[in-house]
Amino acid sequence: MPTARDVLRDRSPVLFLVAVTTTTMASVAQVTALGFQVFELTGRELDLGLLGLAEFLPALLLAVPAGTLADRFDRRLLMGVGLGGELVCALVLAWLTWRGVDTFTPLLLVVVAFGSFRALAAPAARALPVTLVAPEALPRIVPLFAASWQFGGIVGPVVGGVLYAIDAPLAYVGTAVLLGLGMAVLPFVRLHPSAPTRPPRAGRTTWREALDGLRVIRRTPVLAGAISLDLFAVLFGGAVALLPAIATERLGVGAAGLGWLRAGAGIGAAVVTLGLAARPARRHVGKLLLSMVGLFGVATLVLGLTTSFAVALGSLVVAGGADAVSVYVRATLVPLITADEYRGRVLAVENVFIGASNELGAFESGVAGQLLGAPGAIVLGGVATLAVVGIWWFAFPALRDVDRFDDLAPGSARPG
Repeated sequence: MPTARDVLRDRSPVLFLVAVTTTTMASVAQVTALGFQVFELTGRELDLGLLGLAEFLPALLLAVPAGTLADRFDRRLLMGVGLGGELVCALVLAWLTWRGVDTFTPLLLVVVAFGSFRALAAPAARALPVTLVAPEALPRIVPLFAASWQFGGIVGPVVGGVLYAIDAPLAYVGTAVLLGLGMAVLPFVRLHPSAPTRPPRAGRTTWREALDGLRVIRRTPVLAGAISLDLFAVLFGGAVALLPAIATERLGVGAAGLGWLRAGAGIGAAVVTLGLAARPARRHVGKLLLSMVGLFGVATLVLGLTTSFAVALGSLVVAGGADAVSVYVRATLVPLITADEYRGRVLAVENVFIGASNELGAFESGVAGQLLGAPGAIVLGGVATLAVVGIWWFAFPALRDVDRFDDLAPGSARPG
């Protein structure tokens, strides 16, 4: 297997990782600033949940066309178009904030637009790493890809929180600059010679072709188990949306403190991901995936119970590290066994599941927080996550019993 250093000698993977880092940093910085702005404006946990719902619905509604486009056209171009739309949304948020927006609705509408462009870019972006390196290097580039994403997750919240504390519109201007940097390097990314060629197909796509991603997942128990595990575990256990309320009302910290709390998960994830880049998981990957999701649930419980900023930050670091392992396993497994001609559609469906676990989970957390208070909602979510892990352990033996990635047949998952 090539080393991580071997992968990084190629300019194209490096440029792609730069694009992932800067755009992730931008997205998370914007979410951090927007969450604090909305809670300052309305003081309602429910509105934090509505932000998540506004990001999720476009991913759900656009999954089929976005996945189909990613399998028909140049994925680098589609990613660039999506990032360009996100950049415009960031500038609109900066303008609204500068003008002194005093209602929630305009901000919510911009979030819907931002989510729509992200839904377009996501399947293309997530399908690209597989085509930038030789197949045997996939277990190396996946943790590097995840590390870039996690580094953005560490720096982005701090940048968003600090810039918002200095001057609120500046947070969104910074987001736009980072998105522009990511767009600028994409034209220089080249596919690996081993990547399958996919010239744009003539003719219209039928609904049956568009829905093949769902069929691939439904007919492949390993895929169905891995993707649905993330959906339900993080749907119930996602506490990030409630961090503005936790930071303000329970821990007594401001925007900068919130930025560090949001960065905590990224810190844990980055440390673990760098370890995986140097020493990838080789055995018992199915059990490892389930165990780490269970650890994520335990860390969520601790976050909901504590009143200490240090303990809260530590629990988020642990949760981030556990989540990084599960992301690594899924991000290697799903594209590895999915045939390239269906990869965009499968990853588009997975993106809906990820969006459901994150953005729809944020909505669920917001509703639960409104009813139970933020701490009670987080504790309930941790318990539900542990229950999901127990059920999946027995419901998906094909996933639980996966030992090595090498035991899986590359490109074997097809609609039948």
